Amino acid sequence: MGTRDEVLLGTLEHIVLLAVLRLGSDAYGATIRDEIARRGGRDMSFGAVYVTLQRMESKGLVTSQLGEPTAERGGRAKRFFQVTAQGRQAVRRLQDVVGAMAKGLKHARGTT
Repeated sequence: MGTRDEVLLGTLEHIVLLAVLRLGSDAYGATIRDEIARRGGRDMSFGAVYVTLQRMESKGLVTSQLGEPTAERGGRAKRFFQVTAQGRQAVRRLQDVVGAMAKGLKHARGTT
């Protein structure tokens, strides 16, 4: 089993990390928010997305870098995010734990 030092992801962190993984090199605030809304049916404020990304960056789960300023954004640059090896490991670990906990629980999905 795991150690106490492993990062445990909250639901929101898990969802945001999965969105960043899906988006690859196009992962920045607006696209992350849109991916979560499109795939997860969950509308998040930009503030919630960025606070979560900042928290995950401080935990070493993601890194970020500024892109080039664009005219469409009034000369502002986008901040792009990438999942680190530690972030990928945290996603795998959580998915393993959830899978193990749910295994054999037929009633969890409402079936008998």
